[in-house]
Amino acid sequence: MREVVNGVMYVLSTGCQWRALPKDLPPRSTVHGYLDLWNWDGTLERIHHALYIKCREKAERDASPTAAIVDSQSVKSAEKGGAASTLAGTTPARKSKGKNATSLSIRKAC
Repeated sequence: MREVVNGVMYVLSTGCQWRALPKDLPPRSTVHGYLDLWNWDGTLERIHHALYIKCREKAERDASPTAAIVDSQSVKSAEKGGAASTLAGTTPARKSKGKNATSLSIRKAC
C-alpha cells in the first residue's frame, strides 16, 4: 500500500502522465485504481481532514477555525447583488477583426 501511495504522490507532485510512472512503482492501472477507489469511498476526504487537524494542532491552533476573513472585494460584490452582478459587469469577448490563415488558404486554393 505504501508503494501505491508513493505512486499517487509522484503523479500529484510532478504532474506527469499516468504512463510516465517510474518502473519501480506499481503499475499505473493499480495506482489509478486505488486512487479511484479511495476517491469513491471517501478515504481521500478522511485523510485530508486528519492531516488538516494535525497541521492546525502542530501550529498550536484549534482543530476547527473559529473566524472567517472577508475582504473588501467580496463585500463590494455582495452589496451589488453577488455573483449575478459580477457576471454582468465583466467585459464580453470580442471577435478578432483579422482574417485567420485557414480562411485565406481556402479562398486562394479555389
